[in-house]
Amino acid sequence: MPRPPLDGLIDDLYHLEGAPPYARLTLPPMPGALLIVNLGAPFRIRAGTDIETAEYADGCVVTTPTRAFDFGYPPWTRSVGVHFKPWGPAAFLPMPAAELCDRPVTLEQVWGRPAVAELRDRLATAHGPHEMLALLEDELMRRLSETTGLGLVRHTSSVIAAAGGAVAIGDLSAAAGVSSTHLAQRFKGLIGVTPKRLARAYRFTATVFAIDPAGPVDWSDLAGRAGYFDQAHFGHEFREFTGLTPTRYLEVRRRFLREHPDHPFEGWPLPAD
Repeated sequence: MPRPPLDGLIDDLYHLEGAPPYARLTLPPMPGALLIVNLGAPFRIRAGTDIETAEYADGCVVTTPTRAFDFGYPPWTRSVGVHFKPWGPAAFLPMPAAELCDRPVTLEQVWGRPAVAELRDRLATAHGPHEMLALLEDELMRRLSETTGLGLVRHTSSVIAAAGGAVAIGDLSAAAGVSSTHLAQRFKGLIGVTPKRLARAYRFTATVFAIDPAGPVDWSDLAGRAGYFDQAHFGHEFREFTGLTPTRYLEVRRRFLREHPDHPFEGWPLPAD
């Protein structure tokens, strides 16, 4: 966990090293964002079926997505990264988050080649993961900037998160004392998605984490408790977020659990090969 004030923008900093459980993993849309500083061989990302697979040697920035991403890993991967809260990247980006929605960019495109090269060199020669994460935290503190409208977006997003996405967006704008149009514009600029889309992501995530893949699943009951209109609505959301039907999703989760029990990735990324 980062120190204040970064803890209001970031869920965690992490170090990742080793052989991935699968050469390709599908990452469903999440109510959060990601920054990776790559220290190993390049990895590849495909952000949706209409975008070509791209290679990332230095790292990447992924703002809150609306579609599943396909990550292609080298046989051995090494990186440090940031799991941002949805509004978190805005304080470190030189461009509106809307420009990056579903379009990951290299870290060099965000922070510039000389700065990223220097950071990667320092990380590569650090003495262990703890020093690496301290260096990354210092870099984030140095780059932290004031962002207009961030307080509004952060507060409203926190309300959405606390309700698991089960909120009326009109009520949120009224409570904030702004129009729904103004709120949507702020969200698009600082998160990359509208409040409604973010609420859908929170609801879907909460629903997925309520599933125990090791046991039987009552899909109708799960859909009702999550606030979906009916099971058809629930199935549509599942296919949009994962590309899979609920039953096929459960099969893939069970495969991961069976082949890699207790793996830290189990629970969100899905085998894509």
